[in-house]
Amino acid sequence: MTALEQLGVFVAHADAPSAGLRETLELHVVDTIGAWLASARTAEGAALLRWRKALRDVAPSPFGPAHPPRLDVATHCALARMSEIDDIHLASTTTPGAIVIPGAIAAAAGLPSRDPAAAAAPGALAAAMIAGYEVMVRLGRAIDGAAILYRGIWPTYFTAPVGMAAVAARLLGLDARRVAHALALALTRAAPGVGHHGAATTARWLAIGQAAEAGLVAAVAARAGFTSDLALLDGGFLPRIYDVKPDTAALTGGLGDRFALAEVSLKPWCAARQTMAATQALIEIVRSGVPADSIAHVKAFVLPPHRAMIDHRVATGDRASFLTSLPYRMAVAAVAPQAAFEVGQAPKQVAETIRAFMARIAIEPDDALLADYPRQWPARVEAATLSGRLVRSVTHVPGDPARPYDAAAVQEKFRRFVEPALGAAAASTLLQQARGLLSGQTAPAQLLKEIESACGITHDPAQKSTP
Repeated sequence: MTALEQLGVFVAHADAPSAGLRETLELHVVDTIGAWLASARTAEGAALLRWRKALRDVAPSPFGPAHPPRLDVATHCALARMSEIDDIHLASTTTPGAIVIPGAIAAAAGLPSRDPAAAAAPGALAAAMIAGYEVMVRLGRAIDGAAILYRGIWPTYFTAPVGMAAVAARLLGLDARRVAHALALALTRAAPGVGHHGAATTARWLAIGQAAEAGLVAAVAARAGFTSDLALLDGGFLPRIYDVKPDTAALTGGLGDRFALAEVSLKPWCAARQTMAATQALIEIVRSGVPADSIAHVKAFVLPPHRAMIDHRVATGDRASFLTSLPYRMAVAAVAPQAAFEVGQAPKQVAETIRAFMARIAIEPDDALLADYPRQWPARVEAATLSGRLVRSVTHVPGDPARPYDAAAVQEKFRRFVEPALGAAAASTLLQQARGLLSGQTAPAQLLKEIESACGITHDPAQKSTP
């Protein structure tokens, strides 16, 4: 069998996860829904919601369900991803939760299954999510996402259609052959990137939502009988078109025996994950009793592949520059730590105390940190004070599998990011609904309705739209 055929068998026969894996998945569900809700009140989130409304106003249809799954998937996956507090798999450099979890909820709420009894069975939603994580992460590893990112290929964007196709195909109850064709059809929609993503609003988030939508469309097309080339990952397609030779062993080795979800990290604050190990090292130095104003100079040693991405200043109005600047992230951690928990991350001006601390920071690459890369993203920080030099190395940040968040930590993070946007009462209600999703206490359609209401999305009950 081809790699896509093997993945098709895995997805079609995906069972409800074991108790331990389900507990992990529940943490990611709560975490991702928190990210999804927190981003709706940002400038980019508001632009996305205006886009959604404009599409509904321009092309209303008297047919189909009231909640159009295609538009719901595109909107909500984009909202979760733009938060920059969603989960991440380091070795593949994909952020699967933002695609898989909102995509699964939207699809389960809006798509009729060929086998309604199977789709509604306890564990079906969890099985679809696990399948989506597995396929998306495995494809990201197969294309060496950690390396191609720095060529300009965005691994999450490239893998999103295939990951969402796996989710939707499992929810639709497709057989293994049709699942394989759904994955192949989705792979034909994979795209490398969106170019520079600066400025106040960016095509990056709109594009990632539409990439997820393409995966849903692929699964529906496969159900309708469309087929594609099932050897896309085994032949010369990716090498010829993208100069990427996929590692088929990474795609299929141990499939069904070990699960990628256990390797996925949660983010402790809002920033690019590439900045977090060095930032955490400085946090630990300050927490050891070293006042930030006593630090005269900081040298951060980082992974060579990351250095160009994170060694820069910030530009007002360019959110991405604030998210990816290591000097800024470290300065915020030292002198204004609460600012790390603002999803907007685009202040109109940078406080002088932060600018002054940024000026004390130097970034250097260190080949010695590459020993376990890309599975681990370590950093080392040296801080010089009048009392001497302090050194701290960090391999795992809070939220990594080696420093895992428990349910209490995930719920605290949810409240920390959602309460400023929605208020404490609404955040508490949505947290309880999110926690009840996988147990069946909260129906996907009801949860989606509540999330959309919280995000300011309203529906005209008389207006219906096609999938």
